[in-house]
Amino acid sequence: MRHLEFQRMRVTLAIGVVGLCATAYILGAWQGTSSAIKDAPRPVYAKTQCDDAPSRAPSNASGTTRVASVASSGARLDFQAHHRVALNESSLATEMIPPCQLKYSEYTPCHDPRRARKFPKAMMQYRERHCPTKDKLFRCLIPAPPNYKNPFTWPQSRDYAWYDNIPHRELSIEKAVQNWIQVEGDRFRFPGGGTMFPHGADAYIDDINALIPLTDGNIRTALDTGCGVASWGAFLLKRGIITMSFAPRDSHEAQVQFALERGVPAMIGVMATDRIPYPARAFDMAHCSRCLIPWNKLDGLYLVEVDRVLRPGGYWILSGPPIRWKKHYKGWQRTEEDLKQEQDEIEDLAKRLCWKKVVEKDDLAVWQKPINHMECANNRNADEALQFCNNSDVDSAWYKKMETCISPLPEVQTEEEVAGGALENWPQRASAVPPRITRGSVSGITPEKFEEDNKLWAERADHYKKLIPPLAKGRYRNVMDMDAGMGGFAAALMEYPLWVMNVVPSGSAPDALGVIYERGFIGTFHDWCEAFSTYPRTYDLIHANKVFSFYHDRCDITYILLEMDRILRPEGTVIFRDTVEMLVKIQAITNGMRWKSQIMDHESGPFNPEKILVAVKTYWTAEPAQKQQ
Repeated sequence: MRHLEFQRMRVTLAIGVVGLCATAYILGAWQGTSSAIKDAPRPVYAKTQCDDAPSRAPSNASGTTRVASVASSGARLDFQAHHRVALNESSLATEMIPPCQLKYSEYTPCHDPRRARKFPKAMMQYRERHCPTKDKLFRCLIPAPPNYKNPFTWPQSRDYAWYDNIPHRELSIEKAVQNWIQVEGDRFRFPGGGTMFPHGADAYIDDINALIPLTDGNIRTALDTGCGVASWGAFLLKRGIITMSFAPRDSHEAQVQFALERGVPAMIGVMATDRIPYPARAFDMAHCSRCLIPWNKLDGLYLVEVDRVLRPGGYWILSGPPIRWKKHYKGWQRTEEDLKQEQDEIEDLAKRLCWKKVVEKDDLAVWQKPINHMECANNRNADEALQFCNNSDVDSAWYKKMETCISPLPEVQTEEEVAGGALENWPQRASAVPPRITRGSVSGITPEKFEEDNKLWAERADHYKKLIPPLAKGRYRNVMDMDAGMGGFAAALMEYPLWVMNVVPSGSAPDALGVIYERGFIGTFHDWCEAFSTYPRTYDLIHANKVFSFYHDRCDITYILLEMDRILRPEGTVIFRDTVEMLVKIQAITNGMRWKSQIMDHESGPFNPEKILVAVKTYWTAEPAQKQQ
């Protein structure tokens, strides 16, 4: 009997212990979740200084501006935009990376005009990317100019920018007649004019719309070569068309910088010897408005490159020389014979590419690429035709030389079939499974994985809205995804007034930049061991998903973070996703870069080993006295 009672006591004791353990575990998990919610960043309405003579951030004894970072994961982050934010000095033992001199406030490492002079001018080679060697990299923070202000919010930013942010009057004088840009007191105004559309981009786009349909969703992605201040792309946005605009850093000072300050997608770039950094079959439409590219020279090299990136059935639009040369030849200061020959050569080259001329009316000429190469391949005169490239590496475009052979389209069974697969109209295109995936041309990506990825990023975007409330309120306009995958992050943010530069690191697998373009988004190839082709302070929000795990053994991650600081606007935000160990390393470096940061739990909860680091670049500017150094 006693033995039976003893057994019962042991069972009761065991049940009690198990119950206590379970209760303790549940309480611990609840407290961890509550703590995570409690510690989530909330907007902090810090005192701002917006009077007529605002003071700068506190200075140290040497006179250089210093703003402390906060290392504690319990720090409160302020995502709001201010003119000046008062911050305290830090006594933390962190390497404080110093500011660069004011003369570097517009430094573009891989497009430095001084370095460019060392390279040949033939074929514009000196305007291509020429990055500094490791021993020439700057280990300092690119400063904002004195009196820098937060840009206007979209859509007002399309038409206005602060003069102090980009203090260059050259374009307002040089292009005064063409209405590119005007100075009005303390700000620039962008009337929307261009070299071939001085009366405004809106009217010019209406003229194009009368020739080819721009508003039915069939045309979504566009390429503007030699874009100026990107007014063509700016005014296409309201028609549901997103444009990748590029122009070189040349005598027309700060063209691309003006474009990005306006909240319009743009990059520094040039058609020279390397392929432009976009995949094949990327754009529905390409455009040149007096972009000064010698289309008829070099065996048609540049028009062949346009053909590579133009999707089947896509359009190429040309205005300016030599179109309508009979009317404009005197103004262009060229002979009739010279202009006629140029147009004849372009017409001939287009035929050799198997393009069809759609229309030429007034100052506009439009050609269309065939939907496949079946007829083109069957009816070629071997003596006159351009040859098809032997290799199938048509998407490769990172430091790869242009070729004068035609990039072959995917094979088809009939002349009516669209090579590579037809695309949905916009906006259905964004969520439809891209043809490259349905046809299995992207290794490792299936339609099921695509759908899972979309769902995953929708959940993550919802979580980001809780961590960063201004994300859903128009606080950010220019957004960059440093490792964009299939473009799920951009798709999840479609409802907001922003655009995303989807970057696919060169050499990463799988290469899904072509998928991103088939979804109706834009992006570029890039190697983050080098600087990006943009001016300082051109992005409001940067997203870095496991970027540093990918690069940590390829190059010094400090320089990647310094590059992020260069292109991020003051009071801009960065979202890092990575392992805890990597985020701790990142936070230690950014503490010395005047950033405030906080590590937070994964959207699935505190038990996921992956975490999120949210960082805000604090506001500070260079001292005017640095001009004399």
